[in-house]
Amino acid sequence: MKLITELTEDVKYLTEEKDGKKNLYIEGPFLVSEAVNRNRRMYKEETMRKEVHRYTEQYINKNRAFGELGHPDTPSINLDRTCIKIVSLQEDGDTFRGKALVLDTPYGQIVRNLIDNDVNLGVSSRALGSLQMTKEGYNLVQDDLRLATAADIVADPSAPGAFVQGIMENKEWMFVEGRFVESDIDYSKQQI
Repeated sequence: MKLITELTEDVKYLTEEKDGKKNLYIEGPFLVSEAVNRNRRMYKEETMRKEVHRYTEQYINKNRAFGELGHPDTPSINLDRTCIKIVSLQEDGDTFRGKALVLDTPYGQIVRNLIDNDVNLGVSSRALGSLQMTKEGYNLVQDDLRLATAADIVADPSAPGAFVQGIMENKEWMFVEGRFVESDIDYSKQQI
C-alpha cells in the first residue's frame, strides 16, 4: 500500500457556543470521489463510501478521529501534533463534507491563532491504498483504501504540485496487528 494524500482548500470556520464555552470548528469538503484530482488520482464512489463508513464507525463514533497540523509522511497519527478532532463526515453526492473541532492543544492553538488572523487554511486527507494506472493517464485508487485521517490542517502553497507529493518513493505501508508498519520496497523485492 502506498501513502496517499489529498488537498482540499474550500473549508470554512465557524464558532459554536455551548455552556458558555466557544468552540471553533472547520467544515467543508474533506473527501471527493468520481473526479480526477490535482494529484491525477480518482476514488471510486463505492470505495470511498465503504471506507468512510469504516472510518466513521471505528474512529469518529469513538472520538478517535484526529488530524495534525502539517502533513507528515507517515500514516500514523502523532498525538503530540494533533490539532483537530473530526466529529462528522456526511455524504453529499460525490463529496464527503466534514466537520472538525479545533482542539485546545498546542498545535490547535496555532491553528486557532492562524484563523483569528485571517489565514486561509486547507485540509488534506491521509490514507493508504493501492493505485492502478488507467489508460486515461490517472491512478485509480483500489478497494484496499484505508483512511489514516480524513483531515490534516495544511497551508495553501503557491505551488500545489510541489506541496502534495502524494506517494512516498520506495516505501509502502502495511497494517499489521492494529498499527501501520513501514516496508522498504527495494529490500522486500530482494528477499523474493
